[in-house]
Amino acid sequence: MRIIKVFPVFAAALLALAACSQKPDYRVCAFIWPSCHDDSLAHELLWPEGIGEWEIINAATPHFEGHQQPKHPLWGCEMDDDPVVFERWIKTARKYGVNTFIFDWYWFDAYPFLEGALNDGFLKAPSCKEMDFYLMWANHDVQEDYWSCYRNAGKTDLMFTGKVTPDEFKQLVDRVIKQYFWRDNYVKVDGCPVFMIYSVDRLLASFDKDYARTREALDYFRAEVVKAGYPGLHLQADYWNNGYEDQDYLALVKKQNEELGFDSVAFYNMPGTDDDYNNYCANCEKYTTEVWSHQFDVPYFPTVSIGYDDTPRYPGKTEAVHLNKTPQRFEQILRWAKSYVDERQQQPRWVYINAWNEWVEDSYLLPDVENGFGYLEAVKNVFPPSKR
Repeated sequence: MRIIKVFPVFAAALLALAACSQKPDYRVCAFIWPSCHDDSLAHELLWPEGIGEWEIINAATPHFEGHQQPKHPLWGCEMDDDPVVFERWIKTARKYGVNTFIFDWYWFDAYPFLEGALNDGFLKAPSCKEMDFYLMWANHDVQEDYWSCYRNAGKTDLMFTGKVTPDEFKQLVDRVIKQYFWRDNYVKVDGCPVFMIYSVDRLLASFDKDYARTREALDYFRAEVVKAGYPGLHLQADYWNNGYEDQDYLALVKKQNEELGFDSVAFYNMPGTDDDYNNYCANCEKYTTEVWSHQFDVPYFPTVSIGYDDTPRYPGKTEAVHLNKTPQRFEQILRWAKSYVDERQQQPRWVYINAWNEWVEDSYLLPDVENGFGYLEAVKNVFPPSKR
């Protein structure tokens, strides 16, 4: 009999996660990018055509020979705040083995942003309760020309900052607890709602880069969750940086995670971007198993990306994942992710996929004209659908 030794804090986190992970056998999570609807603030500042970021996606052009742009959704340019659209997405996701949606959730200038996909699309879909979900606070900065390279061309000042004031932090805490955590299909670990934070750096910047003040804010969040009737809060850190082998960066990440008390870690994209998808996958396997899985005393879960090509946002850019990018190769990296979590029997089997619908970055499971349902079939081949 093999005995696995773990640190006491790690063991407690693992036991709590395991209690949640027994059903489903694998938690297969896909990120939702909620930009394709007519948000009032986005209409004013970014996308005046009334179709959200579709106007950027549809305007894309090839930047080099063999570059496949623009993308051609099999079901057309669907509005993600439409419950009819989300009903089809939920049914499709469940049919092909995806059982959890993670919504990119924004809070800018003391108010939520791009919430329509979640509130008006997903939550109003008749089959909403068949799909588990939780939030990733996407607290990153946004330059004026980042999401609107035509309307705001050449404007590099900040349109939005991921930093918040202490009062704004309390407002967003109140909103997510009251608006989302109470729902039966909101993901919870041993009764504790899960909340992912995209940028730990921006979180720290919100409190003057002071670890004690930042920890105090997170402790306030946890206390408010307990006051609302839950046993606690499961905070998940997301790290996205190219310094995967930089020892100073790795030490910083480890310090951030320990000082701020996160309960688990996952990435938004898989690490090691490369023009050749074969190399991208190889980098992911290497960095995940040899580097990142050893950085934390809490569970670290693998993320698999379908690709990465954000050239629609950058008219002059020529770097993009485009070589050997196929559903078949995607299935192989999914099988690696499955084996990674299977080998770590002391933690639950959670796998992350970027993404369900991130057309503007060429990372989407939804069917397109070129590949049909190929990427969804790959998920189904590795993670057969299971009942909730």
